[in-house]
Amino acid sequence: MTQRILLTGATGFVGHAVSRRLLDRGDQVTALVRQRGAVVSGVAEWLAPANDFADVEQHCPPDLACDVVIHLAARVHVMNDHSSDPLAAYRETNVEGMLRVAGAARRTGARRFVFVSSIKAVGESSEGREPLSELVPPQPEDPYGISKLEAERALTAYGRRCGLEVVIVRPPLVYGPTVRANFLQLMNAIARGVPLPLGRIEARRSMIFVNNLADALVHCASERRAAGGLFHVSDGHDLSVSELARMLAWQLQAPARFPSVPPGLLRLAGRLTGRSAQVGRLLDELRVDSSHITDTLGWRPPYTVEQGLLETASWYRATH
Repeated sequence: MTQRILLTGATGFVGHAVSRRLLDRGDQVTALVRQRGAVVSGVAEWLAPANDFADVEQHCPPDLACDVVIHLAARVHVMNDHSSDPLAAYRETNVEGMLRVAGAARRTGARRFVFVSSIKAVGESSEGREPLSELVPPQPEDPYGISKLEAERALTAYGRRCGLEVVIVRPPLVYGPTVRANFLQLMNAIARGVPLPLGRIEARRSMIFVNNLADALVHCASERRAAGGLFHVSDGHDLSVSELARMLAWQLQAPARFPSVPPGLLRLAGRLTGRSAQVGRLLDELRVDSSHITDTLGWRPPYTVEQGLLETASWYRATH
């Protein structure tokens, strides 16, 4: 059954993938945006230019009706964040802004709110443990993860009060064509043949291809059994850091220059340079158990990690 979807974060690379997946289904998609013109063709726009959706409840179009909201918009990791209170800045967007969108969703008649959180709401590592399931007690470690967990809890409470079905999805690292941030920096370095000390890093890190995430979100928006659910999602095949680097080098047709540096030396270098957290994200495992969404909704990633990386590398080679 087709639905009327209100989508935030529609101008980002995940938003584009979700838009295309919804349109392919025949859904009617309206994007809540700050600037016009950056959405996928076929998506309608609702302009709400204020920061953090400050005016969104008061300026809801009277003729807008929707069944489901998919909330992608967020303040994500900010490099060299100079905020005097970073946690407050994350909360203003990721908690308060999200609640404003939830309030607007009720005005449009939405019955369900799909909130895209992050595995960082649980923690930074699964080192020494089984892959992280939805039953693991959350212990977020940075302002982003803390704000995402607070948003989950605030939205769940709001949904109980107002009768709004809440579905929470926690992806790990998302990659795919037009990806930015650390994944793009990694591809840049590999494509240039820069030696990277990744040859002995056997820690496995869960990831999810952007089209797999889009497909999972469509299931969460449309499946009756998803109501009230909390779901971890991934590609289902966790590569080690060294395997990821070698696979990207092969697909980018670049030399595989990955010296085998002992992890202990890398941790020491991280401490000496004040970059222990960044090094830890390379050396510590962060694996996600996505069996719950499979058991509950019958969802399985439609693309393998090899297919996802190949599409990402093909985009990179065509555009860089």
